Amino acid sequence: MRRIRVTAVLAVACIAAVTAGCGSSGSSSSSSSSSSSVPTTEPAHAKKGGTLTMLASGDVDNNLDPGYSYYQYDFILDNDLHRTLYRYKPNDTTKPSPDLAAGEPQITNGGKSITIKIKQGVKFSPPVNREVTAADVKYAMERDFLPQVGNGYANSYWPDIIGAKDMASGKAKEIKGITTPDKYTLKFQLSRPVAPIVIGAMVLPGTAPVPKEYAQKFDEGKKSEYGPHLVTTGPYMIPNDASGKITGYTPGRRITLVRNPNWNAKTDWRPAYLDKIVIEEGNDPTVGNRKVLDGQSVVANPVDLAPTPDFLKANLNGSKKDQLVPSPYTGRTRWVALNTRKKPFTNVNVRKAVNAALDRQAMLLAFGGTAVGQVANHIIPPGVAGFDQSGGTKGTGVDYLKNPSGDLKLAASYLKKAGFSNGKYNGPKITMVADNAGNQKAAAQVVLNSLQKLGFQVNFRTTTRDTMFSKFCAVPSNEPEICPSVGWLKDFADPQTMIDPVFNGKNIVPNGNVNWELLNDKALNAQMDKAETVVGDSARAKAWADIDKKVVATASAIPWMWDKPYLVRATNVVPVLNKANAAWDLSSMSLK
Repeated sequence: MRRIRVTAVLAVACIAAVTAGCGSSGSSSSSSSSSSSVPTTEPAHAKKGGTLTMLASGDVDNNLDPGYSYYQYDFILDNDLHRTLYRYKPNDTTKPSPDLAAGEPQITNGGKSITIKIKQGVKFSPPVNREVTAADVKYAMERDFLPQVGNGYANSYWPDIIGAKDMASGKAKEIKGITTPDKYTLKFQLSRPVAPIVIGAMVLPGTAPVPKEYAQKFDEGKKSEYGPHLVTTGPYMIPNDASGKITGYTPGRRITLVRNPNWNAKTDWRPAYLDKIVIEEGNDPTVGNRKVLDGQSVVANPVDLAPTPDFLKANLNGSKKDQLVPSPYTGRTRWVALNTRKKPFTNVNVRKAVNAALDRQAMLLAFGGTAVGQVANHIIPPGVAGFDQSGGTKGTGVDYLKNPSGDLKLAASYLKKAGFSNGKYNGPKITMVADNAGNQKAAAQVVLNSLQKLGFQVNFRTTTRDTMFSKFCAVPSNEPEICPSVGWLKDFADPQTMIDPVFNGKNIVPNGNVNWELLNDKALNAQMDKAETVVGDSARAKAWADIDKKVVATASAIPWMWDKPYLVRATNVVPVLNKANAAWDLSSMSLK
């Protein structure tokens, strides 16, 4: 987490080695982190069996399709359901381990060729029931480029696989740069020497194998229906009927995971102690976390059921303080997205005015204050290479992010530059769509208050997090002027993953879009494209830090929090964190 390390997984002499993907507010070092006094790896003699319930507020951000999965909540389940080529073990944040892959990738041709062997004996869950082959990974990665799947990162990390762009544009039905010389071998041919980034992204769920003969028919419509007919390769599956239709998922209410009868423990390092995992959705954060503290065999989803400030205040120093599990800095930055395609935010001075006015300190307090993070002022967070080079906690130097409590006088000066002579906005009403979960809604209310002080009239809407993304903020054609509840967790241990997917104009897609600002600056895009091929740890950190500064200069995203949340558990739950995802590692957890 503290720097990009050359590891055996990705070592190659001629190119940068990149591995696959909160503390005192006064710290200026990227090495700052908090440590947990409770176990974060599975105990040596864990008890097998039992049912663990995870309480959540909203639903997963997709219909369970691993090709679409791209949010923290999704990743919690993907870790239990799927085998990806590489994956982080619970305590790993910079070095992934082979999962479906049989070992380390072989990189040749100056970083433009990759060969990966996959494990034998890994099988799909019912009703497919057959052994996984390399062709299943090839199809999985090809479908990641289909618009009906809506993958959010394939175009960011894998566009240099020869033929990938033709697949994405509909000119080809397969990616010619992915071949399968035999049943257990994958070969990748690249147009640029970016093998470490291509491999780094293989920890993401888009490499989970998908059986073409079963799934292709579900991928042929306007929107893929593979999720409701999901098959898995991990230790757990979602109950289905004989045709494969999922029966263990009621959207917005419950997701049930049971043991995959075809899972072979000999091929997997996940212990999978639990017999069943049940996710109960629709919970209020305050009531839900109280149920966890007073209950048995239950945890709270840290993504959408994060403890409220009042809950933290009442319990951090009380008799149940050990049930609140601290995490290190997550490698995530939260920000407010301003839609650069819609007026008035096509005007950079209007954007700067809103940046200057925003009370980011109050937004942090809405999440729990310095106990759970610190006010952010640029995109690369603590613990990710490039943080210090971007300015650390001091920031990039722009005046409109200097005061964390907001500066209305400065904001007025920027509105005057934008043509509003009295320093107040008097244009058309704008729309803001936010997450309705407790902390998120409270933080969005701060944004609303700051906007109103500048004269904005705002149509303020709140909805569940999945709906916020699937219908509004991740759909450019329907995106409002402001999305205040967005943020980014590193995809893997490289600063490119914090910036390129979310600010490079080439990554704007019709659905599942994560460039929420719809920022498409040609010069900045070109600088990012060049930085993708930069060699060496320090050089990459500097290159992406320079881009971080330029993103901040666009004033299109208002960074407000680098977080290190608390996770809540019942007393009989042995807590295990997946530190790379800053969430529970359910496949490693057990009950006392």
